[in-house]
Amino acid sequence: MKQLLSTIALSVLTLTVGAQNFDNLPDPIEDVNKVVDNTPDSIAKALMSRPSPGSSRKGANPVLFLIGNSTMRNGTKGNGSNGQWGWGYFANQYFDENQITVENQALGGMSTRTFYTDLWPAVRDALKPGDWVIVSIGHNDNGEFFDKKRARAVIPGTDLDTCYVGFNERTQRTDTVYSYGGYLHRYISEIRERGAHPILMSLTPRNAYDEQGKVVRKPQSGWLVEIAGRENVPYIDLNEISGQKLDSYSQWKREYHFLGDKIHTSKFGAELNARSAAEGIMASQDRKLASLKSMMVNVPGASYAVQRQEGRPVVFFTGDSTVKNADKDDDGMWGWASQAATVFDTTKVTLVNAARAGRSTRSFIREGLWEKVYNSLQPGDYVTIQFGHNDICPITDKKARGVIAESKDTLHVYHLDNDTYEVVYSFGWYLKKMIDDVREKGATPILVSLTPRNEWPDGRIERRDGSYGKWYREVVAETGVAFVDMHNISADFLDKKFAKRLPKDKEKAKAKIAKIKGKAGRYFKKDHTHASKIGAQMNAQSMAKGLRQIGSPLADYLK
Repeated sequence: MKQLLSTIALSVLTLTVGAQNFDNLPDPIEDVNKVVDNTPDSIAKALMSRPSPGSSRKGANPVLFLIGNSTMRNGTKGNGSNGQWGWGYFANQYFDENQITVENQALGGMSTRTFYTDLWPAVRDALKPGDWVIVSIGHNDNGEFFDKKRARAVIPGTDLDTCYVGFNERTQRTDTVYSYGGYLHRYISEIRERGAHPILMSLTPRNAYDEQGKVVRKPQSGWLVEIAGRENVPYIDLNEISGQKLDSYSQWKREYHFLGDKIHTSKFGAELNARSAAEGIMASQDRKLASLKSMMVNVPGASYAVQRQEGRPVVFFTGDSTVKNADKDDDGMWGWASQAATVFDTTKVTLVNAARAGRSTRSFIREGLWEKVYNSLQPGDYVTIQFGHNDICPITDKKARGVIAESKDTLHVYHLDNDTYEVVYSFGWYLKKMIDDVREKGATPILVSLTPRNEWPDGRIERRDGSYGKWYREVVAETGVAFVDMHNISADFLDKKFAKRLPKDKEKAKAKIAKIKGKAGRYFKKDHTHASKIGAQMNAQSMAKGLRQIGSPLADYLK
């Protein structure tokens, strides 16, 4: 029986998770958007992987519950094993865990309707006075009302007096379907009944664009505004906040915020949405959010406290220990950017050494070190980008800094030794990301090749032009970025001072190489990679020479 009803009394459905028999559902299927929201694992495992509602509570502290679908919590365990991440995984970064805990109760494949009938009762029962609930769901609300596979569609719009009754083949029982607004009304009413605080939040944007090339905004945003106004509930327009950010990015950057399809996000996209959600809450003028805002942290992104002066650009140096080291003991190891003031006129330019020892392109980005630079950039600034010594390391070990050894835009999901998952990209991809980010901010990127090592095969210093040098030049050809070949400029200097023709006798040649390394060792410290103070000054001179060679505007600020 199917009939359209109007002007009916609202009722609360009481289906339980156990009654739904999720483990008996068929394997996930492609929906009308050509998307498969769940991993092939059984949904029962996903249910067990989600935290028991309220289990994160610390003493009498409140809990922030997140209600959503795969854009909020992706995959069977929500751990990135398929390369896709939901933003709820990163939401806890913006809340003081000593005051409030964040529970991501979202599950892939859920619609406003199926979450309400199948998962919401357990969450609702765990609510206590003072808790908070963010409801951000709707991507899966289309399709058939009563199909065998999903039966998750809702009636579009906000009419509270409209429903649809029929036999649900999935649950094998008569079912009632309400409007999008009708379900939201139920969430809000039941949250308030428990003394908790509801927040409505619009959906994450999709990787889809209108005729003007802007990210398409979701129609649910308008419905949410209407319901929020009607119910006097705080509303955060996540769709718009993240959409504006995506609109400001290059097409290349937009693409890597999604993975696998047009809806689900990569780690980059999930982190963007998590920050947008936090920013939206913090920026809200709704007084009802005051107590929640008092428990938030890290909302303004980390940046450098640069003392800026008008007309004086800032140069940010990024890289590894060859760029920034201990830089304090005259007989210790030094990074060349510590000596940048020996070649730059610091009355005309401000120098910020943002490099960090032991980092690769991958770990520098993953650890937030790059974001701190990105957040600090202003038009007219410069950023030198120099990595390589730590990039071709094991990919899955505890340092997790190895990259795919090429310049092409390749990626792969790796299971790391610490039992986490990470999408790892190529050396060239990470460089291109940094270059693109700098340009987005109106600043100038300068790619710098890695410093040479104190290795002397055939009596001449080692050149790594067949690997790193090749990848650098391929990135330069693709992006047109300014390029200072410090590797070969410094190598030419060292060759001129120390290179020798080797004797044919292997033992004598070996002794000769050892003697060359010993003499050249004054430019290195403790090993074949790290520079002494004089070596760092030599590399700084190479930087200055390279800037002049390529005619960089930054050369105008050299001594």
